[in-house]
Formats: sequence, structure tokens, C-alpha cells
Amino acid sequence: MAKERSRKALVELLQRPGNAACADCAAPDPDWASHSLGIFICLNCSGIHRNIPQVSKVKSVRLDDWDDAQVEFMASNGNNVAKAKYESKMPPFYYKPTFLDCQLLREQWIRAKYERKEFIHSEKQEPYSAGYREGFLWKRGRDNGQFLSRKFVLSEREGALKYFNKNDAKEPKAIMKIEHLNATFQPAKIGNPHGLQITYLKDNSTRNIFVYHEDGKEIVDWFNAIRAARFHYLQVAFPGASDIDLVPKLSRNYLKEGYMEKTGPKQTEGFKKRWFTMDDRRLMYFKDPLDAFARGEVFIGSKENSYKVLEGLPPSTQGNHWQHGITIVTPDRKFLFACETEDDQLEWITTFQKVISRPMLPQEYAGVFAGEGWRSASAPLFPVR
Repeated sequence: MAKERSRKALVELLQRPGNAACADCAAPDPDWASHSLGIFICLNCSGIHRNIPQVSKVKSVRLDDWDDAQVEFMASNGNNVAKAKYESKMPPFYYKPTFLDCQLLREQWIRAKYERKEFIHSEKQEPYSAGYREGFLWKRGRDNGQFLSRKFVLSEREGALKYFNKNDAKEPKAIMKIEHLNATFQPAKIGNPHGLQITYLKDNSTRNIFVYHEDGKEIVDWFNAIRAARFHYLQVAFPGASDIDLVPKLSRNYLKEGYMEKTGPKQTEGFKKRWFTMDDRRLMYFKDPLDAFARGEVFIGSKENSYKVLEGLPPSTQGNHWQHGITIVTPDRKFLFACETEDDQLEWITTFQKVISRPMLPQEYAGVFAGEGWRSASAPLFPVR
């Protein structure tokens, strides 16, 4: 009877404001709780909490036994109370992961909040807030694919992230301007749970580098240091903009990635399998997912500018091995793609439709978006290779 009463009380607490989503990743309908922190969490985050037992004690809301004191503690706390305490000094640039993000980001977010208490004691934010960071990361070689230790230096004062091929090198191998920098975690693509993809502009083309660090905190600190540098750059570049306007521009996750087949501009060449990345309005293609440079890219505008996506291929199309076609119509020409499965086709069409249905911003017409150099709206896909 007491067990049933406790369960009923906890289920009622889930209806309170803030408790209907996981305290850490915002997944809906959390079914677990940390009775030492007074929060309701999802199954995935409960697994991370179990790894910090000195801080968090976890129970199932519906399956475990609860005593009255534990239920009362949950009633007097809850997700909103915990957020006010554990996120009180979180800097606006710090990346707050959701249930869609990789395990590493969610784990380090939970450890930063409850174990290290970084957002209660702001002096603990120094590794990513100081405006300068240097250290060694494993970087994938462009040609041989081997990961080698390289020194990286991020300097807000110089407005750049640099890396050096030798420890005592005077000149950096690459200078990546903060203005054009993006970072996104890509564990599956890189083949490492801590894998980070960094992109920047080189000679007006997108260049990728792939890095990792054995220590999860280190690589997430690098990621947030890059976001902090971007935030401070954009504050200067757009002095009237609010934090809410700037934060979405600090780093971008790709809208979709995967293999499709493509053909050339004459549409008489054979279709070739390529790796595609949809990065905001840029559709880029690569021969290999870990290539340093895109083989080509095309700007995807909006329906107001005569862009549209169609299911299928023109009747005369030949040479595609995969049967699930997509046609993208731009003001200049049609781009033809083929997907291996119907599910892939539907996901790509949905992604393209979201981009095309979004009105273009004035900056995008000019080819510039928050300091990032876009190709003009009519830029052709580079020659097929």
C-alpha cells in the first residue's frame, strides 16, 4: 500500500512545471529520478548519473521502492529548482545538449553541472572562458588518414585557431579565423566517441579537419572554448544583437549527412556515389566522408526564389544504380540525386523541404551570414569527379 502511495505521489510530481521533461537533456516523459539531487531524468541520462554515485543516487519512478523522506525531498525540489541552482552561472555560449546529441556531450554536461559544479562556481569555467587555450589534440592526416598529436592554440585576441605540425615550429600549419569557424561532434563518422569535426574557410572553400582527445572533458572544453570565441567575435561584429540572436550562430550541427548518387550538369554522365552534407543552406559533396575538401557545393535557396524539391527523376534519366530519385530545381538548373532506400529518400526530401520553405535572410542574398562566407545563390555544383 505504501509503495503504491509513493508511486502515485511521484507520478503527480511529474505533472508539475519543469518535471515533464528530463532535467538534463529535455527528453519528454522522464521515468527515472535522482533522489539525491531531486530531479526527474530519462533512462539514458540515468545511466550517466549511475557513473557518478558519489553525487547522484538513481531510482525508477514506477518500478523501485521509495520511502516517504525521498518522496518529500523530490516534492520540495524538482527540475526547475535544480536548474536555478546548478545552472545559475552558466555562460550563454556553453552548449546545452539535448537528447538528440551524442553521449559525450550529455555526459560532460551532467558532470559539469553536478560533479564539478561549474555553473555554481564561475572560476571553474576558466578552461573555456579565458579567451586563450592551447594544448595537444590528435588530428587526422589529410592524405594518409593517420591520427598524429598536434599542438593547437586558440586566441580570441588574434581571432584565430591555429595548429602546428611540430612542437617547436614558429609558423602554424593552418590559421583558422574565428569568423569562419565551426565545430560539431561526429563520433560515428570519425570512429571515435570523442571525435570533433572542425570546419573553416580556406581560399573560399570549406576545409574539414578531424580531431579527438582521449579525455572527454578536454575535447568538450575545446568545443566550448571555440563557441566562446565565436560568441565574443559576434558580439563585436553585431553590437545590437541579443544573446538569443547570437547563440544559434556559435556552432552548427549538420541538418543531414549520408550517401547519395549524383550526376554531372549535362545529366548524361553516369551517376556516382558520393557523401553529402547539408550544412544550413550549403549542400556539399565529398568522395569520402573524411575528405578535407568538398568536391563541390551548391547553395539551396527558398521557394520564393524558385527553388523546389521533387520526388523522382525526369523520365529520360539513365545511369543511376539506386532507384529512389530526388530532383532539386534551382533558378539555373536541375540537380539529380538517387538514394539507396525509400527511407533515405524521404529523409533527404524532408531536409531539403525544410531549407527551401525557410525564407532567405537579407544577408544570404549578399552571400554573407554572420561573418561566414557563402557562395552566391546561383553557385553551380563543381564539376563531377
